[in-house]
Amino acid sequence: LSTRERRNHSEVTDFILVGFRVSPDLRILLCLLFLLVYAVILLGNVGMMAIIMTDPRLNTPMYFFLGNLSFIDLFYSSVIVPKALIYWSETCVTQFFLFALFIVTEGFLLAAMAYDRFIAICNPLLYSIQMSTGLCTHLVAGSYFCGCISSVLQTSMTFTLSFCASRATDHFYCDIHPLQRISCSDLFIYKVVSFSVCTIIILPTIRVIIVSYMYIVTTVLKIRSTEGRKNTFSTCSSHLRVVSVLYGAVFFMYLTPDRFPEMSNVASLCYTLVTPMLNPLIYSLRNKDVREAVKNFLEKKNTML
Repeated sequence: LSTRERRNHSEVTDFILVGFRVSPDLRILLCLLFLLVYAVILLGNVGMMAIIMTDPRLNTPMYFFLGNLSFIDLFYSSVIVPKALIYWSETCVTQFFLFALFIVTEGFLLAAMAYDRFIAICNPLLYSIQMSTGLCTHLVAGSYFCGCISSVLQTSMTFTLSFCASRATDHFYCDIHPLQRISCSDLFIYKVVSFSVCTIIILPTIRVIIVSYMYIVTTVLKIRSTEGRKNTFSTCSSHLRVVSVLYGAVFFMYLTPDRFPEMSNVASLCYTLVTPMLNPLIYSLRNKDVREAVKNFLEKKNTML
């Protein structure tokens, strides 16, 4: 490519999102399904944040983290779904940056939530002291900071690549692998650096989660009664489900070879739509405090009416 052609190619920032290769009729049904799921995401996460902020009994570190999780789920799904519905992205750089910011922040926040459960179960007498308001605020702020740094690095690396004439990306949002497929640049160094960045981001958070649950399981097994073990570990079951879905999909997407685009689309659905939709349901249906808070919230609404 000539210097002029490279410059023109590298200036491409708007892309056609091919999404799922289905017939027009199925595409309409898929859009309707996306709308339905997005409506559930909005209702569930906004509702969860409202309940946590209005119920004094939920003014604890666990629910402080959960409120931030709902905020992140709400916003990164909002970054993805509207553009996926119109199969076009005029602001691919912005979408890429915001999605990378929120998804990495969520990974670090889930690690902070694992640490919170570790302190609550392994050191319950010191929980209120160790998980102070200041520490919780710093953990959340640190999660956003790490997400921002990671997003800046990934966005700057990706959009310094030269892109070919075709602007059609085989995905439903702007992501690393689909953009690599239409790049004209030599991707060897980029892939090595990108893989290293993803590994540096993912492995520390996984390590915190695994080590925290190793101590948790050890402590739970020391409890003599079966009912006691069940009740204690039930406080972690929701978090484990969320971690399993998110990290399973992320591992498949970013730490495995990009050979199956359609499978990548399916895996992406897990953490862009399925996870944000299920998180409020998992934490509300499995959590007695949240169920009671929802009940009280609805009763207040009925009284006001």
